[in-house]
Amino acid sequence: MTKNYFLLPVLALTLFSGPGTRMVAQESEPNIRVVVDMVQLNVAVTDSKGNYITGLHPSDFAIVEDNIPQRLATFGEGNEPAYRVVDVPPADGKTSAQAAGQPHAADQKPGDDPLQSLGSMVAGANVFLLFDTSNYMYRGFVFAQDAIADFVRSLESADKVAFYSYSRDLSRPAPLTPDRAQVLRGVRATVAGDDAALYNCLLLTIKDAAHYTGRKVVVVFSNGPDNSSMVPPEDVAELAQSTGIAIYMISTQLAKLEPVSTAVFERMTAATGGKAYFAKTWRDEQRAFASIRDDLAHLYSLSYYPQANPNRGWRGITVKLVGDRLKKYHIRTRNGYRPQPNRFTAGTATASASETAPSSQ
Repeated sequence: MTKNYFLLPVLALTLFSGPGTRMVAQESEPNIRVVVDMVQLNVAVTDSKGNYITGLHPSDFAIVEDNIPQRLATFGEGNEPAYRVVDVPPADGKTSAQAAGQPHAADQKPGDDPLQSLGSMVAGANVFLLFDTSNYMYRGFVFAQDAIADFVRSLESADKVAFYSYSRDLSRPAPLTPDRAQVLRGVRATVAGDDAALYNCLLLTIKDAAHYTGRKVVVVFSNGPDNSSMVPPEDVAELAQSTGIAIYMISTQLAKLEPVSTAVFERMTAATGGKAYFAKTWRDEQRAFASIRDDLAHLYSLSYYPQANPNRGWRGITVKLVGDRLKKYHIRTRNGYRPQPNRFTAGTATASASETAPSSQ
């Protein structure tokens, strides 16, 4: 989810929910900032053979949250910057975009919207790699390092990459950075040993990723089941869903032989909009990484400000394609989230005006 900060006088706590909202405050007047959540979705659209469907428009998508229709706020495809969707019909029957002489939302392209560019929010992706360095990894360790290194080099469209490793504890050899060389040094410096606390360390990775703006994904390479975590995988999956982070998992045949781990990996990735892969050979590992790279390059980025909804618990999300010609295609995205509590911060106004600015959770 994405947060917008709105500057509000203490005695008039009015909540606004649109980018570009402007409020005027007197000099040195005490204020409270209210955090408003924007829900961001990464959506894959494929045909029956798994081929990606490209070239869709905002008007081709319909989003429902808890049976409440939602209005798209931003839209983007693949690695192109996202743009605001201006599509509010006024009394004359034209959209607000048409009334202003701008293209209709279905015809807009990245960069067309002069009101606000959101490219920095969802262009590319922030990729967090989590590598299993437990004692399960004694066999095939070097081959796994090679596959991860090749994946890092191939991520030309990603904004930044982080490399973490785990056994019983989480290690952060390369925090999120645009420097691929730093990430590769972190990959080569890893050594195997100790038990595996996958879910503990995955939870910590998701918490780290949630602090950054833009599209965020976690790619896990695991060679076996979890034998040391205190955190249940259901809690990890829910946090990833609620923070809009897709989980991709590549596991070896050793994990495939453990039915419980297999089911957990498949449920967790599906719930967050990611995928699970089970590789028998190092060539399968390379193909899995290539598939993830391809997936990231073909995701649609959709976001919306939730309509009024009294439900403070789990909210279900359904994304559908509009029109008979699109009904045959398949959609993959996260299936819901739990809204974070509204957050308030007190401060003193020092400027005569304040404008909203999107930032991601």
